[in-house]
Amino acid sequence: MGAEKRWLFTLFSITLFSILLILLYSISAFSSPRAFPSPVQHGLHYPPAFGYYLFGGKGDKDRIFRLLLAVYHPRNRYLLQLGADASNVERYSLALALKSVPAIRSFENVDVTGKPDRFSSMGSTRIAATLRAASMLMKLDRGWDWFIALSALDYPMVTQDDPLADTLWHLDEVPNANILIPLQPKAAENHILCFSGRNFYRDLTDTDLSAREQRIEPIVVDPGLYLARRTKFFHSTHKRPMPEAFKVFTGKVYSSPWVVLSRSFLQLCLFGWDNLPPTLVMYFNNVMSSEESYFHSVICNSPEFKNTTVNGDLRYMIWDSPPKKEPHFLDISDYDQMASSGAAFARPFPKDDSLLDMVDKKILKHGRNRAASGTWCTGRQSWWADPCSQWGDVNVLKPGPQAKKFEETMINLLDDWKSQSNQCT
Repeated sequence: MGAEKRWLFTLFSITLFSILLILLYSISAFSSPRAFPSPVQHGLHYPPAFGYYLFGGKGDKDRIFRLLLAVYHPRNRYLLQLGADASNVERYSLALALKSVPAIRSFENVDVTGKPDRFSSMGSTRIAATLRAASMLMKLDRGWDWFIALSALDYPMVTQDDPLADTLWHLDEVPNANILIPLQPKAAENHILCFSGRNFYRDLTDTDLSAREQRIEPIVVDPGLYLARRTKFFHSTHKRPMPEAFKVFTGKVYSSPWVVLSRSFLQLCLFGWDNLPPTLVMYFNNVMSSEESYFHSVICNSPEFKNTTVNGDLRYMIWDSPPKKEPHFLDISDYDQMASSGAAFARPFPKDDSLLDMVDKKILKHGRNRAASGTWCTGRQSWWADPCSQWGDVNVLKPGPQAKKFEETMINLLDDWKSQSNQCT
């Protein structure tokens, strides 16, 4: 039956605006013949692949599409979602925009969800949406190894050839690198690379008293889990004691909600064969900012995955001192420091800011409405032709201009892991 497709994009009523969009994108969609895809290979002798979850809200359709093109690679799998506050026309327009990209049409590795989730910025709906997205990606594709969630405010600082190539840790330069990085799904059953904790506050430790009092003990209800219309949080007048069956991990000050999770760890979170993940889901349903603690607590309470974490969320952000709830928006004056940081992603960016144009030109090497160039793109570069409308072997990688800096970041994280000073304590 079509139950497995309910969470994929469904057709909506065609309005006059929708008809215009169809005409607009059909010009590009059928301007060149369908190219035969290069087969994507997985296994010991091939690079790992990523499952990307890109999400946003009302008015973020163009941001999500631009972000998709910036992180696109035929080897990866992508799931796009606009929240419940966005209109059906926006979702339909986003799905139509995919038809304008030759590689996406041919490799068919991008999907748009039709049933929207409700997001609360500090509630447990974010955890629910992330777990649901991971479940969808597992049903859609068995080949990806790592899960990465990006919001409409994020943008990559490396090409997809860079993280794919450097995730192998340059095995000829870094001894015993395969301790962390699974080169095939079987290896991922034994080890996980879980990036957690802001770069500024790196500690992944049992929560201290102040964090407990502010975020763990108070009881809240996220209305997005139960109500059709989002309202303010419900706050209980009572507090609950810290649990005895497991430890809550938040970091001494904050932990980052931005994580990179292995497929094997997410299988534990989704299937919960030891009953730990569903127990923690129920507990964190009533915790403020649960996205900063849930995955951290699951992995640090799991005997199978404990102490296989690497602290560092791979994101460049600038925080005030003392830090506020959110980092400040980046601008063009931050480019040099951001580019030299060695981070894989940066956030947050204003919509269509000139800083994004600079990243596209200097780092990602692509134009607007075109996929970021990689080794797989073999077409001629010109203002009227998309070099990624033709391709060779998509399993061959060639690191880009940021690869060396990103490699240094990964080696430093590996050194921290070897010292075992930045793991679950």
